[in-house]
Amino acid sequence: MSKYITGVVAASATPIHDDFTPDTVRLVKHLRYLLDHGCDGINLLGTTGEAASFSTEQRIKIMQAVKDAGLPMSRIMVGTGVSSLAETLTLTTAADQLGFNGALIVPPFYYKGIDPAGLLSYVHQLIQLLGTATIPIYLYHIPQNTGVPWPIEVVSKLAKQYSDKVVGIKDSAGDIAYSKAVVKEVPGFQVFPSSEATLYESSTNGFAGCISATTNLTAADSQIAWSKQGTPRGESSVQRATEHRTILAQESLVASVKAALSVLYSDSGWMRTMPPMTPRNSDQTNKLTVDLVAAGWSAEPVQI
Repeated sequence: MSKYITGVVAASATPIHDDFTPDTVRLVKHLRYLLDHGCDGINLLGTTGEAASFSTEQRIKIMQAVKDAGLPMSRIMVGTGVSSLAETLTLTTAADQLGFNGALIVPPFYYKGIDPAGLLSYVHQLIQLLGTATIPIYLYHIPQNTGVPWPIEVVSKLAKQYSDKVVGIKDSAGDIAYSKAVVKEVPGFQVFPSSEATLYESSTNGFAGCISATTNLTAADSQIAWSKQGTPRGESSVQRATEHRTILAQESLVASVKAALSVLYSDSGWMRTMPPMTPRNSDQTNKLTVDLVAAGWSAEPVQI
């Protein structure tokens, strides 16, 4: 068994209270449900988790709550990257000490047009400052949000120079050619595209699985697509999961995922989003539900 997380990984949504503080009680229940119903792992505090809208203190509080809940930390990775090296160090150190099995690092994104040397230096300084920390580091490639990519040449150099530290990448750019290029350039690197659509041929393409926002809702089908690759059942499951993803992504993906979770759990508290996100209203949620059900999703509430 790999010491790294592989397979179906949900980029978990983060529930919040009406005062915009993290709702760790709802969160823990949700994570446990995902791990019990198709997810091999969890990506906590990523884009779907609205991490950029939380303070460093709030993010550590969320991480601590997950640890305290007794969830299997070997199955959970967490986003710890921000623009500030000092805060990235604080968050990554906390993740290491709490036992998370992966820290996802975005490039320092405030200044655009950063050259490869600058990106290499940033990661080098982080690793030096982390000292004896053993948490696996994953690069988080989402240039449509950050405005700063992880160029393949940088990924390759980091993977080769820090082979025991920098072990993989989450590719949320939606460009499958990029993911394939990383696999080709760095054999054995843990490459995670962001769509369930890739699961059916993950092994053929050399992918470690996928890390997806919509596996908050498609976990069962996604697991079949992953574990039954090359079979008719796997193919029909990936088609259904992909159709659900397409429907959820027609509007704001984060708000749509939360709206669908509010239906799944029969809990309107799940609809809340962090500013500046705008939650789906009741009419939008009803339409979303109708569309998902027409595509084969079960809207029957579950208890968690």
